[in-house]
Amino acid sequence: MTDLGNALITEFDVILNRRKNPSEGSYTSYLFKKGEDKILKKIGEETTEVIIAAKGNSKDELIGEICDVLFHIEVLMAEKNLSWNDICEELKARRQKENMNVEKEAKRKAENRTDETNIN
Repeated sequence: MTDLGNALITEFDVILNRRKNPSEGSYTSYLFKKGEDKILKKIGEETTEVIIAAKGNSKDELIGEICDVLFHIEVLMAEKNLSWNDICEELKARRQKENMNVEKEAKRKAENRTDETNIN
């Protein structure tokens, strides 16, 4: 399996470089020049294309559209000064919270209790 983390970091580094060093004819530089509204519009368009591709039968088309969404999300991240570390920290916090909720539910079941009160 390909290392997703390295692929995303490599792509993000290129995007950050384009932001810092705009290049004539670069689509990424064009997005940064046009600004946040254009970036957000592209995310909306690409997300819609993912939905359409998912309803079709082409795995390759769906993969391509997912890559387009990820690219535009990374452009937005750069525009908003976010990093993959920021995203990873949030994902870890959410996973930890989910694990705690699972543990609490297991404890409730083990104690044969619920948080609901039955009044008869």
